[in-house]
This record gives sequence, structure tokens and C-alpha cells, in this order.
Amino acid sequence: MSLVVRSHRQFAFSTGYLGDPERHPASWRRTGDRVIREPDGSYRFVDRVKDVIRRRGENISSFEVESAVRSHPAVADAAAFPVASELAEDEVMVAVLPRPGSVLDPHDLVRHCERELPTFAVPRFIETVPELPLTETGKVRKTVLRERGVTAATWDRTAGVSPAARPRPG
Repeated sequence: MSLVVRSHRQFAFSTGYLGDPERHPASWRRTGDRVIREPDGSYRFVDRVKDVIRRRGENISSFEVESAVRSHPAVADAAAFPVASELAEDEVMVAVLPRPGSVLDPHDLVRHCERELPTFAVPRFIETVPELPLTETGKVRKTVLRERGVTAATWDRTAGVSPAARPRPG
């Protein structure tokens, strides 16, 4: 479910959008967060609504994929995002920033993720990056990663090699 917050006082959460004074205050109530209500009545953050990956009928939390990838000892940071699938919907891709001095083996990372995630959430595409694109507030700019998508440097779990190293048909 999406998290919606309300206050009895106008502008209790925000006084407006920087550089966009015309934006309607009603939109301030939607946080853009996907949450699960626990049996005790508390809410648990699952992901940003726009960051959910849809793969073969399953909704995958990029937050949960990132948490699993970050728990690998050679990983400093990671961002999970959807890329187009040849079958329909999305495939899971991660951009991974290795820890300084570490060498990241994608096969090892996949084996690690297989222990941490359901099969459908294990990333198909892995790309080691020197840095993640960040906003001014330090959040990963996933739109930049989604737009870039699979590159010649991306490792494909189903092929086991980067697309550039695969033999071309014909």
C-alpha cells in the first residue's frame, strides 16, 4: 500500500516545492513510499512506489534487492532498478559500487543473492560502477541508471558474460 499522511494544520509537512510554487498542496500528502502494515499496527517501509520492479507477475522491492546486494562483503553500495525484458515487463538490474580494494565476482554475488532473495528477485544484470549518480541530497538518481540500462559493461546472468563479449548472430 502507498503511505498517505495528513495533518490538521496546513503546511505541517511542507511549505511548498522549491522552484514550483504552482504545484498543488494535495500532492504533498502522498509520500511515494510503499509500506506494509504489521500485525501490531506499525508500518514497515518496503520501497519507493516508483522503484518497484515488475518481473514475470511478481512485484520486487528494489530496496530489498539492494539490501541483499549490500550485505555481500565486497559491496560498498548498490542500486537496483528495472530494465526492459525481452519476455515482457522488467528484468532486475543492479549497479554495484565495490568496496575499495575488493574485486567483485558477479557469479559470487548471484550465489549470495540466491541465499538472500526469492528466485524471481535475483538480479539478472550486474554492472560494476566507479560511482553511483546521486542527487544533491545524496539519494541515487535511479532515472539516470534506468535511462542508461544495459551497456557493454553489464554482466548478464543468463549468458554469464558481458553483452560486448557475446558472439553476434550471423
